[in-house]
Amino acid sequence: MKKKILLLDDKETIAKVVYFYLAGDYDFIYFENALKGIRWLQEGNIPDLIISDIRMPEMRGDEFLHYVKQNELFKSIPVVMLSSEESTSERIRLLEEGAEDYILKPFNPMELKIRIKKILDKDK
Repeated sequence: MKKKILLLDDKETIAKVVYFYLAGDYDFIYFENALKGIRWLQEGNIPDLIISDIRMPEMRGDEFLHYVKQNELFKSIPVVMLSSEESTSERIRLLEEGAEDYILKPFNPMELKIRIKKILDKDK
């Protein structure tokens, strides 16, 4: 059975690239904003990993991370943050708040795939 990845990103092109590289190995769920992702989680869906953009309308990715890590049902789900901002202070803050990894856009999809595999293989 494939592991499930939830992707939250307001850019559909990012979702298409991630899907292209990951769909063969993982089940893939995509929403263009974090509020839809939260609704999906609240319906009882538990992914093995979440990939979240930081800058999104309606709810930022860092706010989503805070929600997930403060919720007993979801706090053990690894979250990988994507950002187009090269900000060391933001990266450190998000890692301290519970993000498993922080990847800069544009990213190499093969590197993302390897990082995800390493995170998910930790559970074995």
